[in-house]
Amino acid sequence: MNTDDSSWWPMGDGVLCNAASQTYPSCNTFTHALSFFNKIEGSQATARQTAELLRSVISQQRVPYTNQAGALIDAVKAIGEQLIAANPVELAVGNIVRRVLHIIREEDLSLTTAAIGGLNLSAVSDDENDDDRDGDSTLSAAAVAAAARSTLRPPSLQTLLEDTPVSAAVPQTSSSGGDSEGKSKSADKSSRSRKLKHDVIEAVNELIQDIVTCHEQIAEQAVEHIHQNSRTVLEFLFAAKEKKRSFRVFVAEGAPRYQGHLLAKELVARGLQTTLITDSAVFAMISRVNMVIVGAHAVMANGGVIAPVGMNLVALAAQKHAVPFVVLAGSHKLCPLYPHNPEVLLNELRSPSELLDFGEFSDCMDFGSGSGSPLLHVVNPAFDYVPPKLVSLFITDAGGHNPSYMYRLIADYYSADDLVVQRRATAGN
Repeated sequence: MNTDDSSWWPMGDGVLCNAASQTYPSCNTFTHALSFFNKIEGSQATARQTAELLRSVISQQRVPYTNQAGALIDAVKAIGEQLIAANPVELAVGNIVRRVLHIIREEDLSLTTAAIGGLNLSAVSDDENDDDRDGDSTLSAAAVAAAARSTLRPPSLQTLLEDTPVSAAVPQTSSSGGDSEGKSKSADKSSRSRKLKHDVIEAVNELIQDIVTCHEQIAEQAVEHIHQNSRTVLEFLFAAKEKKRSFRVFVAEGAPRYQGHLLAKELVARGLQTTLITDSAVFAMISRVNMVIVGAHAVMANGGVIAPVGMNLVALAAQKHAVPFVVLAGSHKLCPLYPHNPEVLLNELRSPSELLDFGEFSDCMDFGSGSGSPLLHVVNPAFDYVPPKLVSLFITDAGGHNPSYMYRLIADYYSADDLVVQRRATAGN
């Protein structure tokens, strides 16, 4: 039902950071890349840089004739471990590492399926054995299953055009030419190795493009969710205004970094009616809005949300007043881990200087006469955890989803073997 002068409550999550639009310098060494990597702010920019670095690793990796996918997986895991350790709070790093590992496994499965399919088709043609046709049916089922798992990552036109099984050409050689057959098999292995890297790089390029355009993809859904009356939140609201939706936005100031002030300025500059309030006024004012729209730092496998500090109180207020609580998140923020997993670092403490002036409060921080500890402690956590029961709807670049569906969406992006990013132990260790 459409009503005039509807009110929306956006809360920022670092989405105002413009780092995603910057051009990254090329990194000749991993050490240089890592030092530059630690200076990036924002989940989108971090995810993009991670994907670009892993693409470079894959491109330069030499693969053997056998177990090409294993070699690529080991190389990505070796770098991925270091990236995750360097920035454990930014879960988007681990998400992209696992996405790339999943891509390698899926592309290898696709090539293997195509190769076996080519051999089976040749066997049926040469032997004209009806029993072999049953194998084709089984193969087709496997191919369909593989295609179903890749539904959310459609192949590019170039990949489709070049996706002709190389091994299908092998049976055409003369059976009497042993040397010729051996050369064909060697050439086939080399060609398959190059094609695997090519297909993986193509898929990683598509992943990077998805990361770059995730805000626009989410914003396109604004007209469906904003009726008359973070950067992701910003683009979402701008898109709604361009669709001639009439609404007023209430913005919490987002202390202590006051990102809400920047958000309010940008909204007003774009002609949106905006009301700025203090964080402590959320509960008092939330009855005047008909939806809360927030960004997320990460979305966990159980549908829980790691969001800017104070968001749990906003979610509780929304539940108390029966106001829908909507979370906007790009697919690079979907994490296959659960909050209780040891790999998940739910929070970080920011500088106390964001809360108070050291000069003004220096006397409060003097050491006590006998205790040996400061009289005043300042704790400045960066994030909150919002349980899935408080979330009404997730809107991602893949569409809108209920919290109970998130685990299925996440399962399409990751492989169970890659939940813990760790290199395989060698025989000597």
